[in-house]
Amino acid sequence: VGGHLITHLAESGDEIALLDSSGTDRVDITSASAVRKRIRAERPDAIYHLAALSHIGSSWGAPNKVFRVNAEGTLNVLRAASNANVDRVLVVGSADQYGRVAPEQLPITEDAPLQPMTPYGASKVAAEFVALQAFLGTGLPVVRVRAFNHTGPGQADRFVVSSIARHIAQAERDDEGELRLGSLDPIRDFTDVRDVVRAYRLLIERGVAGEVYNVCSGVGHSIADVADRMLALSERSMKLVVDPSLVRPVEVPALVGNNSRLRAATGWSPIFAFDDTLRALLDDWRARLVNEASP
Repeated sequence: VGGHLITHLAESGDEIALLDSSGTDRVDITSASAVRKRIRAERPDAIYHLAALSHIGSSWGAPNKVFRVNAEGTLNVLRAASNANVDRVLVVGSADQYGRVAPEQLPITEDAPLQPMTPYGASKVAAEFVALQAFLGTGLPVVRVRAFNHTGPGQADRFVVSSIARHIAQAERDDEGELRLGSLDPIRDFTDVRDVVRAYRLLIERGVAGEVYNVCSGVGHSIADVADRMLALSERSMKLVVDPSLVRPVEVPALVGNNSRLRAATGWSPIFAFDDTLRALLDDWRARLVNEASP
């Protein structure tokens, strides 16, 4: 997401400073002093806070680390932003904060209760409430986001849609006939990452400080539907196989969001059709595998 956001901000004429955990100027988000020093040096007008350990499945194996990076890291960013008198901060949370939602509650509005079922979801609830406290307690102009699933070119294959795309691209290359997945039943609300970063910039410009916004398409797709759509784009015929070893111990059945508040505040609407997103992601993986194979 960060890469796509950087591209969008640059195309919009914004001057960008990166605070990242890699590269020559890397900063550990769990170091309050390092974060404060860097933000004080840059004195940004706005901060897009995307830094997190974001893989839901992996959070079960390292809940302490996930909480420290996601919640304490957010606290460090917000305190540094307040110290530097930053004009606007966007704190990106997750639909996983909602947890298990009854069918009659779909699509989910921002008023739905937060009932996280995963360590990742709990860490994001904590991060969001740290952000809310910063607004209520110190007046820091924070806008909170609950982002539903998003995908697109460049996504790592630890996320389900990108994993499907990679496996199809590999099967095409290696002449294999099976696509192995975990549970096919979960329903998720997928948005193209390029539409997501447009929403983030619009919320920095037009979002109401202290408010929270769902960023989502408003349309649900089961994992089976995603796989079927992507297999239809494949250059060879493949059999879909459910692999029990890939099934998560706890899975939220359905997460589909209501984006009315976002649309009303910013005028945002998705540009990319879902099948176009899947096609772009599959083509991206085909290209990545060619590059991986090159000497």
